[in-house]
Amino acid sequence: MNLKKENSGHYQEIRRVLWLVLFLNWAVAGAKIIFGLFSRSASMMADGFHSFSDGASNIVGLAGIAFASRPKDDDHPYGHKKLETFFSLGIAFLLGVVCYELIEEGIRRLYNPEIPEVSIFSFIVMLGTMITNIAVMNYEQNKGRALQSDILVSDAKHTKADVLTSLSVIISLFAVKLGFPILDSIATLVIALFIAHAAYEIMKDGCRVLCDETVIKDTGKIEKVVLGVSGVKSCHGIRSRGRKDDVNLDLHIHLDPDLPFERTHQVSHEIERVIKANFSEVSDVIVHVEPAERGNSSKKKVKR
Repeated sequence: MNLKKENSGHYQEIRRVLWLVLFLNWAVAGAKIIFGLFSRSASMMADGFHSFSDGASNIVGLAGIAFASRPKDDDHPYGHKKLETFFSLGIAFLLGVVCYELIEEGIRRLYNPEIPEVSIFSFIVMLGTMITNIAVMNYEQNKGRALQSDILVSDAKHTKADVLTSLSVIISLFAVKLGFPILDSIATLVIALFIAHAAYEIMKDGCRVLCDETVIKDTGKIEKVVLGVSGVKSCHGIRSRGRKDDVNLDLHIHLDPDLPFERTHQVSHEIERVIKANFSEVSDVIVHVEPAERGNSSKKKVKR
């Protein structure tokens, strides 16, 4: 029951962060799009739609959290946490769509240029929204790391791309003011590249989890902890997979040949206890016990 309450509080905190960031993203997007329309600035409008996609990614994140927070059941004994990672790929997809549309718009503007109107208000809007995005990015990134949330970390990367694109827009506004309007279209294409890179990073991180890439790479630390348990002679075949906050671990051990048989099960539970005490991210442990005097092995699943 305590574990369920802890998980519930964990996901409620993530939801609160997403709702707050959603409000801020759409407020920023509205300001950019409105001023972009009035000033006929392609790069400002492009940046505004990018910010709008930030809000859409927040909605995807909220949907992902709704599924990921479901408790374990008979069909999903490992829980549903990987769905948070899966939904983070939806954010990458949204970024890809926006990237395509911006490339199309940037190329069209190169062949059919429109000279935007640049005023002091354009710079004020872009500087103000960029400062807001920097604050949102830092807040969401810190929360994502603290809560070990793939959704929040991915969305923070999305917002980081927005900060970079806003900087590109500001540079393009200076260029237009100096008499080089074509740079407005070029800045739109540069923005698309920033977005494409953000999408790639999110997909790469998500695939690491979904393809069961090794989570705990320094197995020496685990081996040292396991060898500290009385009766264990050696430890090998250490494997880990899952999310950084939900690691599934399995390993093989050789026991002292003089160890009583009834002590074997106790050793397995002791290994589980010490591993979880030293590695808080580990949620499940499987110990394969291999007595030194026999060639066969027995497998013990350690229940939490």
